[in-house]
Amino acid sequence: MLLSPFTIHLSPLFAQTLNIQVGNVTYQFPATQAGEMPFGGGSTLTVMGKTFSLSEISRMYVDETQVTDGAVAVVYNGSSAAITVAGNIARYLAITQSGAHVSITQSSDLADEITYTLSGSSTNGGFYMSGSYKATVELSGLTLTNVSATYSGAAVHIQNSKRIKVKVVTGTTNTLVDAANGSQKGCLYIKGHAEFAQYGTLNITGNVKHGIKTGEYMTLKNANINILSAVSDGINCSQYFLMESGTITINNVGDDGIQCDIDDTDTGSTGQTTDHEGEDSGNVYILGGTLNITVSATAGKDIKADGDIIISGGKVNAKASGNGTWDTDDLETKSAACLSADGNIAISGGTLTLTASGSGGKGIKADGTFALCDSAVVVITTTGGLYYNNGSTENTNYTGNTDRISNSYYSSPKAVKATGIITISGGKIFVTTSGRNGEGIESKSTVTINSGEIAVNSYDDAINSTSDMTINGGLIYARATNNDGLDANGNCYIKGGIVYAIGASSPEVAIDANTEEQKKLYITGGTIVAVGGLESGSSISGGTCKQASSWTGSAWHALYNNGELAFVFKTPTKSSSGGGGYGPGGGGSSQKLVVYTSSTPTLKSGITGGGTEVFDGVGYYPATAAGGSSVTLSSYSNSGGGPGGGGGWGW
Repeated sequence: MLLSPFTIHLSPLFAQTLNIQVGNVTYQFPATQAGEMPFGGGSTLTVMGKTFSLSEISRMYVDETQVTDGAVAVVYNGSSAAITVAGNIARYLAITQSGAHVSITQSSDLADEITYTLSGSSTNGGFYMSGSYKATVELSGLTLTNVSATYSGAAVHIQNSKRIKVKVVTGTTNTLVDAANGSQKGCLYIKGHAEFAQYGTLNITGNVKHGIKTGEYMTLKNANINILSAVSDGINCSQYFLMESGTITINNVGDDGIQCDIDDTDTGSTGQTTDHEGEDSGNVYILGGTLNITVSATAGKDIKADGDIIISGGKVNAKASGNGTWDTDDLETKSAACLSADGNIAISGGTLTLTASGSGGKGIKADGTFALCDSAVVVITTTGGLYYNNGSTENTNYTGNTDRISNSYYSSPKAVKATGIITISGGKIFVTTSGRNGEGIESKSTVTINSGEIAVNSYDDAINSTSDMTINGGLIYARATNNDGLDANGNCYIKGGIVYAIGASSPEVAIDANTEEQKKLYITGGTIVAVGGLESGSSISGGTCKQASSWTGSAWHALYNNGELAFVFKTPTKSSSGGGGYGPGGGGSSQKLVVYTSSTPTLKSGITGGGTEVFDGVGYYPATAAGGSSVTLSSYSNSGGGPGGGGGWGW
């Protein structure tokens, strides 16, 4: 029996490491750091501030293992896990283990970042860590399934509310599955803010709620994340979501693909409430990378932001196939959408392919403004019809008369719907809405187009504004099968650009303004082709407007301005009803073809055209033209056309 303390010494002259094993945990103390290791009362051993009870030590040995400071390694192996802890942080960690369920608590005295490397495989295990200092978690070939709600329920649960860097180690594939009977918020849950990095692959299955849940912001750089399934959202975060590069693929979710909440307040361990008002919260930023998201949930969103959505690069492939639904709390219908923001949506770069196939589905839905500019390319397709529900009667793809129904009872499909101003100052957007009552681009405020290329084929209005519409420039193709091509419920101003508008047969027109409310269509510039005529009483100046009472369907035409080629276009297919033709809709023999140029317009039909293709193949600009025969044009009658189709369908 030892009556007084004594010490152990390791030689620092050699790369020696003292390994102290307690159960499945091995603490590694380098000789260069260990110093004196006093025994206390014959029952304890203290090394680098970590005190061990001798009775709990199962093995001690010295080898030449190289130790990385601040490192913890957890290697899962079936029903158990081996844990290795660097000596410099041993005294700050309390480790408990039950089979392959590992729990680590960091001391509040810790002031250095720890890197936890998780690897191996277990079908009944989990990793839990709590503390008050930032940390790094490396996933290095980890396959981990948690089947027990007793041990957190999550596969990986980080209760630390600081920055957690998640390194998906390059070249590795990692798979996480959470317990099916727990109350966890996510398969991978991080209370703080998570920064995902490196080039590995992470597969997630969320059996209770979300796939990945972070209490604060989430960023992604380079890693490949696959949400294989989730009962609720694929990814759910607060504050903001930022994607710089990498790939996210989300399938089989019960709610939204990516949901970013506004973090108004939170309650810490002290019970005090912290106000986050004014912080960057509720916003989604996509700078690069690739997102492939498919959501089939009723009224589900591929990307949902409580704040703004800002996209400046990358690729977004989003599909929303869910039908609309009746919200019993708000007493109104709700619909699915590819992009949905309670704030604004701004797209300045990247390539977006958005498809909404459910009733009432939206490609882009912004409760604030929508802006498109620079190099962005957006392709939107909606195929669903009108969703109707008055709280007791439900009908998907409704075909009845909705003119007498409250707006809150139905949701119509739209490619772009913004409550606020729509501004297009560059980029390209191509829209097809083929389902009943489907509208192309709609603002509940004003629409301003300064530049860019727009091509819309729609069932209802192609481009609609509740207030004024202004076209200063750009390339605009707007075709509606059952309403107006351009429909301003205020004044409509065309000051420049190339405008090719096609409306349904009378009383609809190609370009409409709200004359019922003493508003007017003002044309002062640009180049215009309007199949279906203009709103009656239009104000036309700065150029000459002509009309052709008959024209050839499905034929290429060349429009000249004072003898110089201005635009080459293909007419819709002719029919007595005005239906059919290129894409949705068509022009009829009774429809006027109206042209406007800054000087004197002339028109040829049956030409052979070429140049830069625009409007998804029905136009060329700049263009070349050869051959053809002259089309007889007469002075345009300002009383022609009649009133247009009003304000479009509801939400």
